Amino acid sequence: MRFLRKKDQYYKVNKNKGFPKSARLKSASVIGRMFKEGQSFGQYPLRLVWIPLSENRRGDQVQFALSVPKKKFPHAVDRNRLRRQMREAYRLQRHRLYAALEGQNVAYGLMVIYVASEQLSYAEIENNMNQGLRRLVKKWRERGTEPTEGA
Repeated sequence: MRFLRKKDQYYKVNKNKGFPKSARLKSASVIGRMFKEGQSFGQYPLRLVWIPLSENRRGDQVQFALSVPKKKFPHAVDRNRLRRQMREAYRLQRHRLYAALEGQNVAYGLMVIYVASEQLSYAEIENNMNQGLRRLVKKWRERGTEPTEGA
């Protein structure tokens, strides 16, 4: 635990709120399979695509990737800004997914794609990420795709 000093007061900085490499989805084969076999839904300006991973890898229970299309945002600075905003919005809300999977022996791959053709504010992205993750947990429960103990 680190402490930051700000105007003669110390604030705790919780390192558990970070975004570790184990929580990132980097496997090209899993990402390819996700688009062929995965399930998805849209929560404008985002599209969420997910797939259960065959084995619980050494990483987290939910491995996350994101994408901003070069066709809609030709300047890298715009794509990077949107990626940073999406990553932060996910990082602050991912506890919902971990709470839904608590005690389960399964891992999911999740990809969030930015589908809007214009840049939206961080508040709109964060709000829609929050709603999208709630819908994802609800879909897992409704469809019975939420894993059962020992699956």
